[in-house]
Amino acid sequence: MIGKLFHGGIHPPTFKDLTAQKPIKKFPSPDKVYLPLLQHTGTPLQPLVKKGDMVKRGQKIADVDAFVTAPLHSPIAGKVLGIEECPHPTRGKFGAIVIENNGSQEDEINGILSQEEMEGMDPKSIQNWIREGGFVGLGGAAFPTHVKVSPPSGKKIDTLLINGAECEPFITCDHRVMVERTDFILTGVFLLARACGAKKIIIGIEKNKPDCIERITRNFQNFPLPIQIFPLPVLYPQGSEKHLILTILGKEVPPGGLPLDVQVVVSNVQTAWAIGRKAQEGIPLIERVITLTGDSLTNPENLDVPIGVRLLDLVNYCGGFQVSPEKTIMGGPMTGIAQVTLEVPVVKGTSGFVFLRKNITKEEYSCIRCGRCVDHCPMYLLPTDLVRYAEHGDFEEAKKQRALDCIECGSCSYVCPAGIPITHYIKIAKAEILLRAKKGGK
Repeated sequence: MIGKLFHGGIHPPTFKDLTAQKPIKKFPSPDKVYLPLLQHTGTPLQPLVKKGDMVKRGQKIADVDAFVTAPLHSPIAGKVLGIEECPHPTRGKFGAIVIENNGSQEDEINGILSQEEMEGMDPKSIQNWIREGGFVGLGGAAFPTHVKVSPPSGKKIDTLLINGAECEPFITCDHRVMVERTDFILTGVFLLARACGAKKIIIGIEKNKPDCIERITRNFQNFPLPIQIFPLPVLYPQGSEKHLILTILGKEVPPGGLPLDVQVVVSNVQTAWAIGRKAQEGIPLIERVITLTGDSLTNPENLDVPIGVRLLDLVNYCGGFQVSPEKTIMGGPMTGIAQVTLEVPVVKGTSGFVFLRKNITKEEYSCIRCGRCVDHCPMYLLPTDLVRYAEHGDFEEAKKQRALDCIECGSCSYVCPAGIPITHYIKIAKAEILLRAKKGGK
């Protein structure tokens, strides 16, 4: 197997020592959960319950007749208080199902699979089983998993890559899942491979996580499909799926293309864990592991939390703040989204929250044309030109210069000595390009 180190990239401080060796703690069942009807990339959901209904833990409470979506299940047993506009970590406010815990522990858990059943299911059956479990990518993008493992007619999948890079600073939830929940991961990997038809499996883990490499290697000796570990170079953004494919397989995903164009499916390691857990315990995607960290938090932790729990409740569980943070970010500081309230709930794509004493935003000056953003761009773009096009509203030219190929990794902004929020400008250009395409304009 011959890989290829990608162009550019950066080596930001990781700050992972705050939580990397902290075992996962189970967060207690909350009094209320707030479950937005937009949890993932794709079509928003429609509620299947109404105010006053009693629901069980694991019961499907929202769905929609669309391909690119995934149903939502209740993480607690209780009473539906209503469907309300609530704070959303990426959309300001969005409709959410609010459920009050009644402490009954009633559940509606099903879908447990024996090894014989897993081996006997055809790919379509596994894809449907994954959809019914509500699974989406848990690395941050939250793309519905059943869509990813359903290659269109004429597309064959040769390799399943499991992404254990976790290169984002501060975040260590995947690290702990790899160390502590290996058995579930391997069960999920088997189902993902069978669903997409992959003949071989490669698990990519950065070399700075030797405990993860050792633990998973020790556990896959009798795995029923060809599987291997690939120790990845420590370089951000190694966790980007296009760069993971290039590093491991030496294949380049074409501009505007997808991994399936080079016969590959990429899945996050925690997604594999969640799918394996459903196979063994029947639990759909109602919980996930996240990292609560940062220099203003009293007790940084890795927590197994219900979807829908409020950030405020998590902060209180971690002992509150030593110092009030000037910056709160969902996700890591490179690709995360700043938050303005602790009332936001955990959604399926939440990998963690970082609380920083100091605002990391730099003072902005004029571009000095140093070219650092070009040197470090892993997509071979010209970020300084894209900023200029965005500022002047020349979105057609930005499109010609491949603005849509930007993976929004933040490397350009990180290295810019002028403090220009380059990634922010490119995001604006991308949004405008996509909006005009949707309207049929230019």
